[in-house]
Amino acid sequence: MKLSTEPSTQPLTKPSTQPLTKPSTQPLTKPSTQPLTKPSTQPSTQPSTQPLTKPSTEPSSQMSTEPSVESSTQSPAHLAIGFNDLLVKIRNIGGLRSEDVFCNLRIPNQFQSDKDEISLVILTGRGVFCIDVKDWKGEVTQHNKKWHVKLKEEDTSVRHFADPIQDIMAKATNLRSHLKRGDVSLDPSHLLPRVLLLSPDCLLSPQLQIRKEVVTYAKLDAFLRSFSDDFMTWAVDAFMPCWILGHLSYGQLRDAREVLSRTGTWDQVRLRDGSQLQGDYRGCKHLAVLRPETEEVEFSGPGILASLSLWEMLGYTPQVAVRMYQRGGRGRLIRHTISTASIPQGSQVVFRIEGQEADAHIPVDQIHSISLSV
Repeated sequence: MKLSTEPSTQPLTKPSTQPLTKPSTQPLTKPSTQPLTKPSTQPSTQPSTQPLTKPSTEPSSQMSTEPSVESSTQSPAHLAIGFNDLLVKIRNIGGLRSEDVFCNLRIPNQFQSDKDEISLVILTGRGVFCIDVKDWKGEVTQHNKKWHVKLKEEDTSVRHFADPIQDIMAKATNLRSHLKRGDVSLDPSHLLPRVLLLSPDCLLSPQLQIRKEVVTYAKLDAFLRSFSDDFMTWAVDAFMPCWILGHLSYGQLRDAREVLSRTGTWDQVRLRDGSQLQGDYRGCKHLAVLRPETEEVEFSGPGILASLSLWEMLGYTPQVAVRMYQRGGRGRLIRHTISTASIPQGSQVVFRIEGQEADAHIPVDQIHSISLSV
């Protein structure tokens, strides 16, 4: 009887779990991306790795989760790149100048009452690419003016986002107005809005897949290659009038580069515990900081005297030393200091953290330094 029931399943731990996990989880998690990325790797890699690595020690509860983790770590096609990795790829594109790539620019809105962040702005002869980068994972559908992201098939939680296509189109319009205020006039067709999805686990509905403004993970490499200019492209742009090709002239690119280089990003506060805060520096009542001239404000602790209560009884007020560094004054060995000051240890820095509706008051003895954008 044993020979008839178990003729082919030699390991005694696999006969009941293997059929239950593979047929049920694999179609539910990635029904549409498997053929696009690696149609033949899943069946070949899983059976060969499971018996060799964990033949009999893994319980059945781990067998349901382990295959998905291994497939995402072993197959490069399933590795979602991060924003920094994306920047490395972009800066390595031949024919694209590093000074034509701008990150996290904050562009004033139409009424200049607030600023909106654009993840990437890339200057090319074809136009100015305005790119918002998303790391969403799950099934993405559109309902009215919202995008719904269902995180997992087995999870019912759904996150709602404003339509990113409409957002980036509005930001592109604001960027055009911002450039125009800097005496750089561009045709609306020269502003190219895009939404870049970095994760291969982001599954778009059919109506979103056909939108030219959306660049999925599968189209990422082709999109990045489109920025590469060969010799013929350079020769045509150099000798053919820009109004015939519809491209930006060298003068327009130069002027746009100058305006964008003066456009601010986020300020950053580095705390002494190693954490960082991103937002807008509002000020400190004991400091007069000139943003156009100051790149970084550094705080030094009050020292051992601050911990001695005797000094406090004698009227000693612990002080924090402040050093301000000149913008663009960083050398190989030294940095140019434009000002120094000493302020009470109980002073606070007013800082609006990104995404918050109220200002935060941070004690200066908890701050290591503040980096100021232009």
